[in-house]
Amino acid sequence: MELRDAAPGDLAAIQAIYAHHVLHGLASFEETPPDVEEIRRRHSNVVAAGLPWLVAVEGGKVLGYGYCTPYRTRSAYRFSLEDSVYVRQDSHRRGIGRAVLVELIRRCEALAYRQLIAVIGDSAHAPSIGVHAATGFVRVGTIRSVGYKFGRWADTVIMQRPLGAGDGTPPGELPSA
Repeated sequence: MELRDAAPGDLAAIQAIYAHHVLHGLASFEETPPDVEEIRRRHSNVVAAGLPWLVAVEGGKVLGYGYCTPYRTRSAYRFSLEDSVYVRQDSHRRGIGRAVLVELIRRCEALAYRQLIAVIGDSAHAPSIGVHAATGFVRVGTIRSVGYKFGRWADTVIMQRPLGAGDGTPPGELPSA
């Protein structure tokens, strides 16, 4: 399996992976899958901000992807990011999500960010909670019944991981995009 930056040619496969999760799971609280053009816009915004968007590829097939975005838009949050990782429905339990997440962490530390936040849809989503815990995230809270999808209420689990020195020292300057 190869991990690399996502390219424009990967976006249709990324859209298909994400559409499956939107339509069949609670990893995303979107209810209508975005089209390829919307995925292209999102990818462009992430890359333009100098943040990582990765794909895991094997045999020419995109098996998973992940990216980081600013955690919140207000300026005091500028050293904190949120991760998103999705794996193709026929490729779970192969270490793909973990490999993508480990590389996202490495790249975000190199960019001088200090905190990485995971907002995990559904408190019963054990695989995502587990992979985040295995890569150094700590569960810091659960927001109960915050989403309503598939005819039921769903929680979000908030997990957090320091990047680099975390809050142990004042932050430096982030690279400009």
